[in-house]
Amino acid sequence: MRTDWTDLPEELRSGIEANTGPVHLVDPAPKGNHADIACTLFTGAGRVFMKAARKLQDRDGPEVMSLRREAAVNPVISEFAPGLRWQAEAGGWLALGFDHVDGRPADFSAGSPDMELLAKTVHNIQNAPCPDVPMLSAGRRWQRFIDDPAPLGGGSLLHTDLNEDNFIITTDGRAYVVDWAFVTRGVAWLELALLIPWLLKAGHSPQAADEWVSQFPTWASAPSADLDAFTVAFAEQWRAAAQTREDPWISQYADLAGRWAKYRLER
Repeated sequence: MRTDWTDLPEELRSGIEANTGPVHLVDPAPKGNHADIACTLFTGAGRVFMKAARKLQDRDGPEVMSLRREAAVNPVISEFAPGLRWQAEAGGWLALGFDHVDGRPADFSAGSPDMELLAKTVHNIQNAPCPDVPMLSAGRRWQRFIDDPAPLGGGSLLHTDLNEDNFIITTDGRAYVVDWAFVTRGVAWLELALLIPWLLKAGHSPQAADEWVSQFPTWASAPSADLDAFTVAFAEQWRAAAQTREDPWISQYADLAGRWAKYRLER
């Protein structure tokens, strides 16, 4: 369960309002789970999207660490993401304030014009230099699930969670990629492997998803053995998670990953 604005320490709220001016209204975000609070702040200076997380006693927990990664990478992904306006840290909490973006979640269904925007954005991310800032390593991130994580290593910038809710499209047709909590450095084709389950969720068949990601040179040139190994390991990771956690979302994602693995190995 998420924290309310009024539950935040007074010194943190004061630090935030030192950047924003008085907060008049707080609108909680309906989705997302990588922070203890995520909301739109209505202030005298306009709207700000805020994410905040609580430390674990005297150290950073996973949510705080994810916010630090977002803050570190933000200055070099301005082409793709809302800008970071400020940071506030007090009372054992870290808060980030981002430019507020008016837009809608993307539609990844077959025939949607958003698929062209998605392709363009993925191409641009894959062609962007990976900054030398703290982020996750693909090899270390999946080393518990795959026999040989070495093929996942690389120097490409990876968002790793390009679902429809993290791909915001404004009324003027600009696309923003939000929630860089799991920004990772690794092999470029991994971004596409992680995108495929979301394409299946949007109604694409495994074959159609395979054809769509094949437009990217990083996928078309990837060794089939490496793609197969990760596909199997990823499906097993989520199958195991579904067995240990009773969560409809996890079960659904495990099914999507399993469908892709079945197709990949039987084609």
